[in-house]
Amino acid sequence: MEPVLLLQMLIAAVVAVVVYTAIGVAPGTDETAVLAPVTLALVVAGIPLSVVLAFFMAAIVAKKLTDSIPVSVAGIPGGVMSAPMVEHALILKREGHATLAIRKMASGSVIGTLIAVPISLLLAFLLTPLASVLGQYASQLFFGGAVFLALMSREKVISLISIILIAALVQSLRHLYWGMGVIPEGQVVFISFFLGITIGPMMFNLAQLTVNKERAAMVEPEPKSIQIFGDDERGRLPNPFRILTRQETVSAAASSVLGSVTFFMSPVGITIFLGEVMSSWVKGTVNKASRALSSMDAVTNASYIAGILIPLAALGIPMSPMAIGPGNAFFNAPPVLTLEQNAHHLMSFSEIAIASVLGAGIALLITYPIAVRYARKICVFVFQHVPHEAFLAMFFSLVMLLAYMDAGLMGILGVMVLALVAGLLNRWGVNYGVQFMALYAAPWLMGLLV
Repeated sequence: MEPVLLLQMLIAAVVAVVVYTAIGVAPGTDETAVLAPVTLALVVAGIPLSVVLAFFMAAIVAKKLTDSIPVSVAGIPGGVMSAPMVEHALILKREGHATLAIRKMASGSVIGTLIAVPISLLLAFLLTPLASVLGQYASQLFFGGAVFLALMSREKVISLISIILIAALVQSLRHLYWGMGVIPEGQVVFISFFLGITIGPMMFNLAQLTVNKERAAMVEPEPKSIQIFGDDERGRLPNPFRILTRQETVSAAASSVLGSVTFFMSPVGITIFLGEVMSSWVKGTVNKASRALSSMDAVTNASYIAGILIPLAALGIPMSPMAIGPGNAFFNAPPVLTLEQNAHHLMSFSEIAIASVLGAGIALLITYPIAVRYARKICVFVFQHVPHEAFLAMFFSLVMLLAYMDAGLMGILGVMVLALVAGLLNRWGVNYGVQFMALYAAPWLMGLLV
């Protein structure tokens, strides 16, 4: 690999660490919403794929390291994946161990990253011979994946129904574009619809503000107060293997391996399941919560890393919630990448491995010490000086720009229509994974029904 390209990857990883360290601390920043549009924009802009992958891996690790901070010090999830950890973090907070929670969660993230990268590359190497077979049945696999995720969710019936609803709406919008002459007939619009699902919950919340009754129900009598406890920051550099006990290290490592192997399953579901299993036999409130937090944070990192690396290095199709969500741009970013010619085909195994190791390594070296030593200061600064709405507005405007590039003004209208439907379904319990896989299976499913 050329030195210039390595330098570009290094710079991209550092930029991702700086940006997503701050984003991870901001409350409620959904991983798909803050990663997918940026990654898509970088790929469409023609940035070398290895540079984008280094940026992406650094962003994942940095965000997962820092989204534990608002959970621990304020009881507010930094993202969707940290929401299951709130209960255990609040237990430690009530016991006066808010800083301990941060240290346990961040150390679990380090264990998850260190294990997931080599395990994922090994599994990718073993699964590579199956790539051609899976590629022939991609649409059927996407439909099967949508059904599987729907059955795994709490709201099974509406999730199953939504597969047909999303597929019908997507194909209807595509035929509308063709009929109006917005795009040439036969050209597939994908970016707009993918982004529409991504911003669905945000768009639905904005639409609610236009309804007097809904808006009145959202008004709070007085500003909410967030209590942030002090900490016991230490001068020496943190060591995750000293912060975690031997039992916690083993549990985090085992959870990381299982999270990597089950890369095709819902990251939230597997995080909750393994966190409860690993802490079920631990006695003592503090020890039980610590074991759960370290294991769950390890799983989140492992499932995210494996969810992008295995489909990217081995399969060439986004066969995981991670690959079909935040990392989708590596598989389908027309006109640069398509399902038939994507990053899997354009990057060698060694390029994927080097970019992944470099991105993850830079994030660990920079973000982990900062997160553990200065968690409270970072949280206070972001809460006081970085409006949550600023992040959301930035990503929303980027989505609108990419939709306009895809199909002009009709592309923006199509995004808004699909986003409202997707946001409503999300409110009813239909998760991102079901909706994204229905989007991929739409042409085949509608053709089958017709």
